[in-house]
Amino acid sequence: RTVPIINTDRSVCARLAGEIAARHGNTGFKGQLNLTFEGFAGQSFGAFNVQGMNVRLVGEANDYVGKGLCGGRLTVVPPGSGNDPGSQVILGNTCLYGATGGELFAYGRAGERFGVRNSGARTVVEGAGDHCCEYMTGGVVVVLGSTGRNVAAGM
Repeated sequence: RTVPIINTDRSVCARLAGEIAARHGNTGFKGQLNLTFEGFAGQSFGAFNVQGMNVRLVGEANDYVGKGLCGGRLTVVPPGSGNDPGSQVILGNTCLYGATGGELFAYGRAGERFGVRNSGARTVVEGAGDHCCEYMTGGVVVVLGSTGRNVAAGM
């Protein structure tokens, strides 16, 4: 089942991640929860995802995707076919801000400050704007295409 999402749907998955954390604490969630959304997500899509949460978005997302990500997997792919992932922006600005774990895979470009303050997440993205990986202290960021200026400042 695919759940429709629109740009006023903010912090989607954060409440669920909080409930999982409250129930499973430091031992972590051992199961797998697979969620698929379709449309255009608002700010903070997939914020604070935890281990076992596999969240897929077919569409585009606003700023702060994966903010505070500490586990699980986020996947964002563009709708339809025939799009050039190297030129289509599908993630907004400041994605993975403060992430400490988990994974983000985006079949398209990200806006500015991608991976800022990342300290543990692993990610692959087609391209990114200015200040990619700014103040990053851990994790792995693979940018397959071009970036803007000031990459990895403050690392």
